[in-house]
Amino acid sequence: MKFLYPTAFFFAASIPVVILFYLLKRRRVSRIVPSTLLWQKFLAETQASSPFQKLRHNWLLILQILLLALSRPYLSSEEKQGGIRILILDASASMRSRDVEGSRFEQAKTEALEWLSGLKDTDQTVVISASGQTVVRLSPTSVKATVGRVIRRMDAGDGPTRLREALKLSETLILNQMNAEVHLFSDGGISEDLSEFESKGLPLVFHKIGVRSNNQAIVKMDVRSNPDDASQRALFTEIANYSDSVIECNVELQFEKDVIEVRSVSIESMKSTPLIFLADQQTNGVFTLSLNIEDDLESDNTASVVSLLPKTLRALLLSSGNYLLEKVIRSAGNVELSVTSDPTAVDDSYDLVILDNLSPIEWPAQNLIALNVLPPGWFETSERVEVPVVIPWKKSHPLLRWVTFENVQIAEAWKVNSPSWADSILDSSEHPLIFAGEEKGVRRIWIGFDPLESTWPLRFSYPIFFKNAIEWLSPEAGREKQLTIRTGDPFRWPIDRTNKETPEVLLPNGVTRILKVNTNAIEVVFGDTLAQGHYELKQGNSVTRFVANLTNAEESDIMPRSELNFGERLKIEGSQIKQASLEKWRWIAAVGLFFLLFEWWFYHKRTV
Repeated sequence: MKFLYPTAFFFAASIPVVILFYLLKRRRVSRIVPSTLLWQKFLAETQASSPFQKLRHNWLLILQILLLALSRPYLSSEEKQGGIRILILDASASMRSRDVEGSRFEQAKTEALEWLSGLKDTDQTVVISASGQTVVRLSPTSVKATVGRVIRRMDAGDGPTRLREALKLSETLILNQMNAEVHLFSDGGISEDLSEFESKGLPLVFHKIGVRSNNQAIVKMDVRSNPDDASQRALFTEIANYSDSVIECNVELQFEKDVIEVRSVSIESMKSTPLIFLADQQTNGVFTLSLNIEDDLESDNTASVVSLLPKTLRALLLSSGNYLLEKVIRSAGNVELSVTSDPTAVDDSYDLVILDNLSPIEWPAQNLIALNVLPPGWFETSERVEVPVVIPWKKSHPLLRWVTFENVQIAEAWKVNSPSWADSILDSSEHPLIFAGEEKGVRRIWIGFDPLESTWPLRFSYPIFFKNAIEWLSPEAGREKQLTIRTGDPFRWPIDRTNKETPEVLLPNGVTRILKVNTNAIEVVFGDTLAQGHYELKQGNSVTRFVANLTNAEESDIMPRSELNFGERLKIEGSQIKQASLEKWRWIAAVGLFFLLFEWWFYHKRTV
């Protein structure tokens, strides 16, 4: 047994005085009292023959002694040795939702501080923030005041929820630790696959934050040349409604600070609608799309994209003759195409090289499409396979936008393994058929069969694929894609070696960060991109603008989840902190006070 107020034991010194008064005999004086229930045994006593009497059972004496029990005893479970407590605060964009007082993140911090107050002094606490990046905010410590200060200073960003790394780190920290716990304060909006933790027995407690979903968001935004008019730019966007009612709002498009168009849209509950804007563009700049609406999450109501004026792409087709491929490439856009069968014609003057069943004397160092050839050093082994079966493809890759391989038959293909830098985007049952990737700033596409020995050229997907390929391999398009990133993703940009000035980045909030760049580095890598908005990379007089957008459908769907899914057999339900008290004396005292007041009222009502 323990006591909440042990200093109250000093009042026990008055108990002998109370007992002494009950041992003394005293003269009886008539008094009017509201009740004689506690005094009936003394009404018949009229003598005072001796100064003391034998102590008898007396309810009034017991009540008075109980009133001195101010030490507030309580029962506790068996004392356990202090353990390590991992505190993970979800600092993603959805935690900035204002469906609760302040924001979800402010509520998470409040509940985390309440949870902290219930820890034992011997418990070690680690504080981790999980967003686009996992950051250890505080190493293990048992000083609650320090933990509280760290929690109060934390803030949420505009990045996505990435919990896997935080859980992996927690698993490492509690390894071989007794009485360890991991506490996650989150709204549960996690799109990652967490099935790898299903059988690991992670002692995770999920504290659910948030109450509703009332949000509208820009979930996609891209810019390209208008296929019908090369002088115009086409912006492809998608607006989603994550509330339980139909919404109507105005969508405003700006180029730099000039308003281009304002359009009214209506979106049904839990639906999305695509929008296409056409705009003239005379100089490089930034298009910004805004939703004029009040909802719970502001970060996804604005999105921007850097748009660079298209430049003519100088391409070389090395082929012994492929009129169909030549026509497809010429129709892809601003392409200045040269065609040759001379293997020595490849040089650095071209932006793109396409190899069609021919290998050059010297392999190009620029962006490349290789059709049915084996570049040296790419594959350890290779062999020919007849009639490979095409299996489902990765539709999310930019090369496969609007592309399908249904009913495509291939006569023969190379059987190889993809290089480490490449991603397979079309597979057969045993090996990749098409892969693409980037290595040291150079993009490459490899097609492991001859399209003319397949039914692919007879499908609409054939010209669409090569149009996507030209856009993806264009150096200007590559730079344009680098300048528009998602919040939480690193920004990469080549370093100008002729510029001796120290590079620095201007953040959306006006703060400037000085970058430390290795003398041997070929590019700047900047990772502090958790804030949505416009950035500037400065190096002397050179200024490069780039933008970071949320544009994440999973993060914009801010409906709080009641459980976390860790696979088919493990689901962890969310809990909420509720005020609890193990002390019952307050209720007992309240009942006693009620009866005393009732007795007083009844007595006066009877005697009036």
